[in-house]
Amino acid sequence: MTISGDAQLATLLERDNVNKDVSAVIALIDGVLAAADGHSRTDWIDLVCADPSEELVHVLLALRDERKGLFKMAKDDFNPAERVAALRKYLAAKGVDGFIVPRADEHQGENVPARAERLAWLTGFTGSAGAAVVLANKAAVFVDGRYTIQVRQQVNRDLFEYRHLVDEPVVGWLHDNLKSGQKLAYDPWLHTVQQANHLRTACEGVGAELVAIDTNPIDALWRDQPAMPLGPVRPHPLEYAGKSSAEKRQMIAGQLSRLSCDSAILSAPDSIAWLLNIRGADVPQTPLALGYAIINGDASVELFMDERKLAGETVAWLRDEASLRAPGELGDALKAMGNQSVRLDEATAGDWLRMQLAEAGATVRVGRDPVALPKACKNDVELEGSRKAHKRDGEKIIRYFKWLDETAIDGGIDERTAADKLLSLRKEDPLFRDSSFETIPGSGPNGALCHYRNTPESNRNLTPGEIFLIDSGGQYLDGTTDITRTTIVGEPTQEHRDRFTRVLKGHIALARAIFPAGTTGQQLDTLARMPLWEAGLDFDHGTGHGVGSYLGVHEGPQRISKAPNSIALKPGMVLSNEPGFYKEGEYGIRIENLIAVCEIDAPIGADRQMLGFETLTFSPIERKLIDPELMTADELQWLNDYHAQVYAMYADELDEDHREWLQKATAPIKKKVI
Repeated sequence: MTISGDAQLATLLERDNVNKDVSAVIALIDGVLAAADGHSRTDWIDLVCADPSEELVHVLLALRDERKGLFKMAKDDFNPAERVAALRKYLAAKGVDGFIVPRADEHQGENVPARAERLAWLTGFTGSAGAAVVLANKAAVFVDGRYTIQVRQQVNRDLFEYRHLVDEPVVGWLHDNLKSGQKLAYDPWLHTVQQANHLRTACEGVGAELVAIDTNPIDALWRDQPAMPLGPVRPHPLEYAGKSSAEKRQMIAGQLSRLSCDSAILSAPDSIAWLLNIRGADVPQTPLALGYAIINGDASVELFMDERKLAGETVAWLRDEASLRAPGELGDALKAMGNQSVRLDEATAGDWLRMQLAEAGATVRVGRDPVALPKACKNDVELEGSRKAHKRDGEKIIRYFKWLDETAIDGGIDERTAADKLLSLRKEDPLFRDSSFETIPGSGPNGALCHYRNTPESNRNLTPGEIFLIDSGGQYLDGTTDITRTTIVGEPTQEHRDRFTRVLKGHIALARAIFPAGTTGQQLDTLARMPLWEAGLDFDHGTGHGVGSYLGVHEGPQRISKAPNSIALKPGMVLSNEPGFYKEGEYGIRIENLIAVCEIDAPIGADRQMLGFETLTFSPIERKLIDPELMTADELQWLNDYHAQVYAMYADELDEDHREWLQKATAPIKKKVI
């Protein structure tokens, strides 16, 4: 702000009895801008003042917009050659020969705050998974199969060799390029214990050394690095959570006792959110408040979180649930845990945590986060919230596809417009807070990329005769949704109908599955693939992922996949059911509903408990793409019953035009009579 602006803000802060000075308010706003939707949200005002005057609100919003301009300018300065050269100079001064830059934050989250986009700052690559290694005379960037095209568009091949993250992993490249006696630096905050062990083994295999570095070199060089995010943290009321924090803490304390652990470090923000019934806004599309927690055997919790992002109501909410401590006190707390047996999460705990505990003399036990499984098994209130969220979400989907049918036929709608329209409909819901992930609107060949990301360069029109796949979801206060529907503009080919119907048959097989308690998702995965396998086809992603309750749209530990997974499916778990088929360069097909594991009445004569799935998502499945001759009578009965449920659920709530469209979209399908 200008000098006069500073003076005006200072006067208003004093008048409204705010115990923050101008510099503290500016720092808070910078943190808000670095958080999810920080450029547009206004619900952070009460972090400054619980009851601000209109004049103070006006000045605060003006200051935010001013800081927003500076934030944008900082992102416009990108010269990768200069940045790589500066990194090499920094490393040489520190006496190390290389550095590894993962696309990760301190919590190994799928979505990371702007401050943690270190890989993008160095290389220009903006995908959600990857890494880079920079040595004195060579460097490589590693991405998975989703990003092989994108990495070539964004990263200078003169600076970085392109490598496949899975087929040509980091450890292999290190084995080929590190020399005996060299030192490879890593940031122990950004690598799990297991990841650090793999890197250490790779270095030792060639006589090199893995060295933990105190200050991340990227942070030291990133002149305009965004602040730590300060998205507002709010209570998650019992009407949505279903269980109090006290109940949950006692449950986890019991888990610790069974694990013979004195305490556990919670490094996954979604575990903290669930345990303490809070939700935040630090990262895009997932309501997380970044921080750490220690839960002890007596059910007490120490929460290490920046108090600036806690509204007054949240501080009061947490008063009887946790002892609030500054993030900078975590190291001292860990060093005070000597002679304790401490659980660390194998999936999210940074190696820095292990180092501090080991130095203190604690017994470190790396394993699954004790919160993960209880969080995955939704209680009755959470399940009912999910049903309600899906019902409201489904009404938006119906309105959306009626609009799409009427507007896309002439080829005038592009992917971005199609995605934005669906978001605008969801925003009408007062409980809607955000998308649950970035919408995937794949038209024609773009749909063949199962994790396609729409960009100005890739954006294309929905063309008559081409399949359109749209994968989207919403974050509502009472639940998280994720739905994929595949349609076609105009008329399909017989190949389109064959492939779509095989995907549908697999979807139905999983939805109808009955299985004994103790069954894993891996054991069920084949059901969804068999109709494709019969035609020599398959798909290269998992069939189902876990879904949180107004938390992450991708949640473990359960999944349905070919990949080994020992986690048995349990009542209350919510998963996706999303088989697909992708023809490179032409089209993609996926049908996705969310399903909840539930107990069922066992068949007569059964000698064990049996489980099944409750379908949560209700939205028409594209009839034009179905070949009924490929379906059995039972499959057609399931589809017709499902469509009858969809119509019954929404018909009374829709106007006449939408009801007529829905009636056609859900009309029964029969085999031809010969």
